[in-house]
Amino acid sequence: MPTDPAGTQTNDLLAWGRVAMDPFSQLILLISVVSFFFFQWLFHSVSPWASSRISPGFLKLTHKQKIEWNSRTVSTLHALLVGLFCLYILFFDEAVNQDPVWGDPTLVKINGQGMLPYFANFRLLAEFSTPCVNQRWFFEVLGYPKSSRPNMANGVLMAAVFFLVRIAVMPVYYSRMCSVYGTEAFYRVSFGGRSAWIFSSICLDIMNVMWMHKIFRGCYKVLQSSRKSKAESQENGKTD
Repeated sequence: MPTDPAGTQTNDLLAWGRVAMDPFSQLILLISVVSFFFFQWLFHSVSPWASSRISPGFLKLTHKQKIEWNSRTVSTLHALLVGLFCLYILFFDEAVNQDPVWGDPTLVKINGQGMLPYFANFRLLAEFSTPCVNQRWFFEVLGYPKSSRPNMANGVLMAAVFFLVRIAVMPVYYSRMCSVYGTEAFYRVSFGGRSAWIFSSICLDIMNVMWMHKIFRGCYKVLQSSRKSKAESQENGKTD
């Protein structure tokens, strides 16, 4: 029996309308819009106001540097929010932990929709290292020497956080990847998706190891230089 094209199109439009009007989809849209205006408010109003009072050196920056400063301030807050969101999902979200490939709970949809929710959120833990990177730029633009105590403390913290969220977690990440490899859920992901996931994970972690090596070397050099300077100043003091 031939189908009615007009009827089919009508049903498709109705189905699309139901999806478009889905309450949760509306919630996601609302959160996106509110987030956009909230971070714009932080960038244009809160960051300049707070920065000028916390750090008087902010007022001496060029217009371009102030834009970068405000952008990094917002970036720091965003990184902390995303990181905390991911920690909560990975530790307390049963849907993600039961099905790391296709688990689709509410919180994951808010933090980013799609397949491989466990692994995607796991990767976003790397955001915790962003505040230290931004703080390093703040010290640099304010003229803090690399051997200053605040700079060294931030450098050590950056090395520690980078190691924890990018290197130390590798065994957990790849053990979970191995646990789902070859399962039905794994093969429901397209060949291209599986290849991109595995290949990109390996490439990213190779770069993470390289970056960790550079960060460790830089941190070690600064600390050694600081110790050498202290030793020399003490010797000069005794000589005087």
